This record gives sequence, structure tokens and C-alpha cells, in this order.
Amino acid sequence: MSKLSHSDLYSLEQYSRIRPEFRATVMEHKKNRHIEIGEHAGLYFEDNLTMKYQVQEMLRIERLFEADAIQDELDVYNDLVPDGGNLKATFMLEYSQIEERKKALASLVGVEHTLYMQVEGFDPINAIANEDLERSTDEKTSAVHFVRFEFSAEMISALKQGAALYAGIEHENYPGRVELKSNQHSALLADFA
Repeated sequence: MSKLSHSDLYSLEQYSRIRPEFRATVMEHKKNRHIEIGEHAGLYFEDNLTMKYQVQEMLRIERLFEADAIQDELDVYNDLVPDGGNLKATFMLEYSQIEERKKALASLVGVEHTLYMQVEGFDPINAIANEDLERSTDEKTSAVHFVRFEFSAEMISALKQGAALYAGIEHENYPGRVELKSNQHSALLADFA
């Protein structure tokens, strides 16, 4: 999957005109890229389109139009675009109540390191988490982590031939495993192009 460049982006003026339609397209696209693991954990798989939306929104919010500032945003968000042999995601722990969230994050230290994906017939693939900076301490984990899963050529081939794909967590305080639905499986296969 190709990384984003300046030529992929809309000017601020263009974006203001097409934003509602573009946003609707991206939200529809994201539906098949969200995997829930239990009630409070979710993987939001990123790709070229989701990162284009993120960059466009940052440029809009910060009113950035200078080439160097745009390149800085591209450099940050391009790290979340899959490279053809991996899947990249934002891993979120979502609790609506503040006190419940504080308690949960304290009990889930290191959860990002117990996150995995598994292709049917293969060993689990452990997440490579937070390569940019550490988001956990000894007292609590963060509600947001950035993760990457590296797949072998054999795993990708098996997925393309219809092998099941699972996502799971092996943390003692939040174990869970789900099989991806066919629409999710198909959406993520595109990341291996």
C-alpha cells in the first residue's frame, strides 16, 4: 500500500467543499475495519484512506498550508499506513464512565503486549506496540495504543485462500478472542496489496 504524499491531499479550500461527502465515504469504509474484542477493547485498522482523512482533518483544524508543515503531518500519519506485509491499527480501551476507565486502565497494565492476531493454522502474531513512544507505566496503561502485526507470505496466502482470521487478548484481566466476519476479513485483505 502506498504512502501518502502532497499530491494525494486536497487544498484547504477543496477539502472544505467536499468534506461532508468525503467524511461519509471514510466512515462507511471504517465500518468494516473495526474489530471489537469484548465490550471495551477495539482495533481500528488503518490504511491509506483512513490516514488521508486524518491528515486532512489535522490540516483543516490547524489551518496548515505550508509545504513543510504538511510534510510533518504526512510523516507522522504515514507510519500507520500498512506496508503490504502487515496490518496496522489503533487499539482502544473504551469505557464511558471516568471512574470505571481509571480502574480498568490500572488493572490492564501491559495489555497492548498481550494483543495478537492469528491466521487459522498458524501460530499467533503478537502485536508490536507503541513504536513511537511508551504509553504504559507501572501504574496504568493508556486508553490508546498504536500496534502493528507482521504476517508471513504463507499467512497472507492462506488468508487470500479463505483461512479464518482471529484477533485476541491474553491479559489475565481481559482475555478474549474473536473471529473476523467475512466483511472485515475482506476489508483487511486489501492491506496486503
